[in-house]
Amino acid sequence: MMRPKLFLSDLHLHDSRPQIAELFFSFLKSETATSASGIYILGDLFEFWAGDDANTYPEVINALRSTVDNGIPTYFMRGNRDFLVGDKFQHDTGCVLLEDPTIINIDDQPVLLMHGDTLCTDDHEYQAFRTEVRSSEWQSRAMSMPLPERMEYFQSIREASKKSIQEKPSDIMDVNQHTVERKMSEANTLLLIHGHTHRQDIHQFNINAEPACRVVLGDWYNNGNVLIVNSTSDYRFMTLNTG
Repeated sequence: MMRPKLFLSDLHLHDSRPQIAELFFSFLKSETATSASGIYILGDLFEFWAGDDANTYPEVINALRSTVDNGIPTYFMRGNRDFLVGDKFQHDTGCVLLEDPTIINIDDQPVLLMHGDTLCTDDHEYQAFRTEVRSSEWQSRAMSMPLPERMEYFQSIREASKKSIQEKPSDIMDVNQHTVERKMSEANTLLLIHGHTHRQDIHQFNINAEPACRVVLGDWYNNGNVLIVNSTSDYRFMTLNTG
């Protein structure tokens, strides 16, 4: 029997939520994780990441390193909160950095993996911001700041993001279905797995008269959420409880 692949996203690890970090560490040591053929973290593992040189979250780095050293391939896709994750993170953790989007094969079938923010094309303000912060010019300016100043700056971005989310209509922060179908068609796939929206669900629809599926990963604000994939037709969510 094929060892399952595990998918998770949107843990938003931060010092203010130590119970979620502990839940993540417990998960990595669990039989579910240690028997997997691969663990895929599809972005926003951290509440924010101000650069590899910040040396934040050393316990998380060590936990990921142990997982990889124990023979579990672990993959990381940058999200909108940790887009500055770079080569040092990859070296220190042993995780393989994935581009967004990435196509993997399960049962010899292509499966599209995304963080999910690029699917929210109705949120024009966010998409403009994303384009700005992903530019090499913006990132060079940010990384040239002294570390304390940069940490404060990223904290301010985090607070501004929270305020902006509260003020926006809920529907524009969800994915655009036409964008979903276009991305899946371009990837020649009928299965998409993504996070970002925190709206855990399984959506069934058709692309070119063929049945397709979009699986949305849940966040880790109150509980842990992992998608266990045994095959392209056999997958389920697992909830992890704190305490």
